[in-house]
Parts: sequence; C-alpha cells; structure tokens
Amino acid sequence: MNKEANLTKRVKTPHGVRFCPVVISANGRVKPDYVIIAGREERHPEGAYYVEWYEGAKRIRRSVGKDAATAATRRLQQEKKLEAQAAGLRLVNDAKSEGSLLADAVIGYLDEVKNAKKPKTYAAYSTALEYFLESCNKSRLAEIERSDLLRFTTFLRDTKKLQPRTVYNKFENLMSFLKANGIRGLVTKNDWPRYVEDEPEIYEREELDKFFAACDEDERLWFEFFLMTGLREQEVMYSTWNDLNLNRAVVTVRYKPQYGWSPKAYKGREIPIPDKLVKSLRSWRKEVDPACPLLFPTAGCKPKLDFLDCCKAIAKRAKLNPDDWWLHKFRATFATWALWGGVDLRTVQQWMGHSDSQSTMRYFKPNRGTAVRDTINTIFEDWMAKRTPSAKRVQIPDNSLLPLPRNSPASRKRGNQLATLSALRWLIPLSRPALIYIRPAR
Repeated sequence: MNKEANLTKRVKTPHGVRFCPVVISANGRVKPDYVIIAGREERHPEGAYYVEWYEGAKRIRRSVGKDAATAATRRLQQEKKLEAQAAGLRLVNDAKSEGSLLADAVIGYLDEVKNAKKPKTYAAYSTALEYFLESCNKSRLAEIERSDLLRFTTFLRDTKKLQPRTVYNKFENLMSFLKANGIRGLVTKNDWPRYVEDEPEIYEREELDKFFAACDEDERLWFEFFLMTGLREQEVMYSTWNDLNLNRAVVTVRYKPQYGWSPKAYKGREIPIPDKLVKSLRSWRKEVDPACPLLFPTAGCKPKLDFLDCCKAIAKRAKLNPDDWWLHKFRATFATWALWGGVDLRTVQQWMGHSDSQSTMRYFKPNRGTAVRDTINTIFEDWMAKRTPSAKRVQIPDNSLLPLPRNSPASRKRGNQLATLSALRWLIPLSRPALIYIRPAR
C-alpha cells in the first residue's frame, strides 16, 4: 500500500499550467516559490501548493494554500495518515470534525456550475476561485474570515492587475461560492469592490458609414445583421435559417440542442428586422450551401467564431481605431436607436432579452446628434435675445474728430456725448451686456 505523499505547485509554464515538484533546500525545508521544470530550478510566485498521493491506481491532489511551510506540514500529515492506514489503524474523519477542505469545496462547486451553467460562466467561476485559492492561506472552508475576502480584492487589483469592474465580478463569483456553502455575512456592503459604471458606448452614424464603406458584400451583411437585430455574439454565431421568418420579417432566438447552446438566462425571444435586411438575407440565401442550417457558417458548416477579428480588420481598413470597435457596441447602438426612435421601454427590453427594465434603461442615453445641438442653440439664442437690452444709439457728428475751439457750443456738445458714453459703461450691469452703436449724425 502506498505510504508516500508528494508536494507540487501548480504554476504556469510555456506548455500551459502544470503541477511541478517543489525544490527542497539543503536543510530539508521547501524553498518558497521554487519548482523544478525540465530539470532546472525556476521561481514561480504564482499558484498554490498541492499535496498528492495515490489510493490504489487513483491519484489524489489536494490544495494546501500558498505558504511553503504550511504546505510542507500538510504533506507530512498526509504521509502519517497513509502510514497509519497501511498499519491498519482506524482514523478519525477530520474532514467532518473540522469542516470541509476549501479545495474540495471548490472542486465540488465547480462541478455543479459546469453541469448547470454555460462553459463561459464555468470558466469565469473557475478563474475567480483559482485566484482565491492563490490568495488565501486557509485550508478549510470554516476558517475563512472577512480579512481573507479583503485580501482577495487587493490581490486581484495589485497582483493580477485587473480592472475595477473585473475585480467586482471575481469578488461576486466568490461570494456566490460562499453563499452556496452556507457562509454569509462576512462582509458588509462597504467591503465590496467599487467601480465606475460607464454608460454604454454606441457608434456614431458617420463612423458606421466609413465602416460599411470598407466592407465587402459578405462583411456588410454580417455586421448589418449585428446592428439591425441587436443580437449577442453567440446568438449570431448559432443563428440558423429556421430562426428566420422573412415573410413576417422577424428573427427568433431559441435553444439549439444540436450545438449544445442555449440563450442567455435560457430566454428565447423574437425581434423584428427591417425590410433592407430582409432583402439582403433573401439574396444571401441563394448563394450559401442549402444543406448547411447555419446562417453564417464556415466552409465546413461550423459556427463562425472570428466576427470580432473581422470587425477590427475592417475598422483598420477604414482608417478607424480598431480599439474602438467591438461586437457588443452594435447591440448597444441598436437598443439606443430604438429608444430614441420612440419604441417603448418594455418592447426594447423584450427585444434585447433583458431580465429587468433597469438593464435596458442603461441604453436610454442622451441624444447627442446634430438635431439636438441645433435645438440647444435655438433655445439659448432665444434666451439671450430676451436677456439682451435694446441697443443705445449715440450719434456723433462727422466732424467729431476735428479740433474744436475751447468752450465753444460744439465743444460742449461733444463733452456731453462722451460723458453719456462713460455713464452708460458703469450703469449697465455686466451680467446684461449692452450693445452701443456709435455712428456719425446725418
């Protein structure tokens, strides 16, 4: 019976993430953060330590945190257990007496997520919990405290260099894991990471004109479909001809069991499409392989996965900044234009597949078009006209620049006119600018 337990560390290598043996110093202790890769010692501060052993032919791995000394102690404990089992001694189940191991709880939770959620959701939870195992030195679920959660936020921000919104999302994934394991109330509302929620960006009409001018015929149809339906990327990827009713001019989002794909939140919906897009799709139908059910397939009748790359390539051809072009921005433009066009909020919510109206309201952003600027100019032109007092007209004779005899009637008249101008200058409030016209008398 196996009596040996080994200590490895899960680190990133040129060939992907690997479990690598740790380095043992001359004094017999584990050398922190050092592992052996291809026969050489390398420093890898990332990742957590794992104790591994065999039960028969089955290899068992268990995370024991990031601290090298603690990991070495856990390895020795596991070897003692294996020796006791080999000697036929009965062991107390410490997992029950002390609570579940954190690593085991993570594995069990991720199995549930994998079975119930989409691959993209599973990947997000997996990454978040892997980061938590890296940042947390606790081995048991019951040992987690508020300080561990605050340290996780700092770890994401300072070590992983994640953006505030991403930090929030990862923290939210962790809180869902803890909640599923019956752990609540460790943090308050003020402990959660914060971020500034920017309003969704949309494309300006001038930008779209340049973009579509640089498209070929196929590219134009792809991105007109994104723009005129407001569908998400995967909804377009898995759209089929059966989803289209060109006579009614609608496209339906529905579950696709043949591709193992379902809509977000498992909600199907129907979206109307404009006549221009209907006409383009009728023409497209005549050109594609009738045996392939997908609307925009690859040459092998597989879902097209590179819409984003194509989008950025077109933007570059059109001499636009590729960093300003992404697929969800077409969806945001669709929603904003629909709301600007007078479509009611509930209808746009249904078209977008949102669970609540608050999500749709984010796209109800202020209109900044030329027509709005013209309206603003008109409003304030009228206001300024009402606020500006009538012009004071002061007549000065044509010969006003000629020298005049001192104390003559003409000299006294000019002095009175200049005094009037000076008085007007001080009497008219600065907040109400006056226009003073000076013209020769006729």
